[in-house]
Amino acid sequence: MINLHIGDAVEVAIDWLTQNLAPLFSGIKAVLLWVINGFAWIFTVIPWYVMVLLLGIAAWRLSSRGVAIFTVVGLVLIEMMGLWTATMQTLALIFTATLIALLIGVPLGIWMSRNDTLNRIIRPVLDFMQTMPAFVYLIPAVYFFDLGEVPGAVATIIFAMPPAVRLTNLGIRQVPEDVVEASKSFGSTSRQLLYKVQIPLAMPTIMAGLNQTIMLSLSMVVISAMIGAKGLGITVLKGITQLKVGEGFEGGLAVVILAMILDRITQGLGENNKLKKRD
Repeated sequence: MINLHIGDAVEVAIDWLTQNLAPLFSGIKAVLLWVINGFAWIFTVIPWYVMVLLLGIAAWRLSSRGVAIFTVVGLVLIEMMGLWTATMQTLALIFTATLIALLIGVPLGIWMSRNDTLNRIIRPVLDFMQTMPAFVYLIPAVYFFDLGEVPGAVATIIFAMPPAVRLTNLGIRQVPEDVVEASKSFGSTSRQLLYKVQIPLAMPTIMAGLNQTIMLSLSMVVISAMIGAKGLGITVLKGITQLKVGEGFEGGLAVVILAMILDRITQGLGENNKLKKRD
């Protein structure tokens, strides 16, 4: 029986990348750290009560009055538990990971929708990315970027990007063929067809991808804390490792509140796009 150790080849590849592409990884680390710290600075420099008001108004406008009330009450509870700064650090990490996942995932999904060969190649890669245990992503991320927020953000981006790619691809492919043909018959160019017909009609599905990307990003909070990422994950991890049940529960509760707020707001965005599509 031949013993095949794929892990040995992976280690060799990672060592080679670490030694030969160190300047590239340093540049990526600097950019990601700048973006994360920028979001964290914005979220923390704004007084907490102003942030609560802004998010409450956003929830009201984009979702419903009930969601707005829950948003205000939930965020005030987080402040009263003394977890406001940690929550904003978590929000900065989520925003960074989601932004980059969308910048990569949406164009890739559009490309896949227009190229069947690429679609067949990328789909197994997306399956691999979604089924690989999230902890595995931490190993090469730490190798390339050391400890801290950056490897946590990189692992989160890889883990959370597949829904953005899949649902963008699906949404554009589901645009009715008769609508596409009608647009072409009126002289639409390929670019006009994409930006004025296919993407607007696919927007509800794309927004569902945004929702799933945000939720998966939030699910990586505690895992990212294991490699030094700041935020609510540190509080939860401390509760687990030091058996501080109360502190761990408060951190977990804050994660749940943040997840529900982001979920309802992004769902509201998707519903609004569906209504526009019907109109």
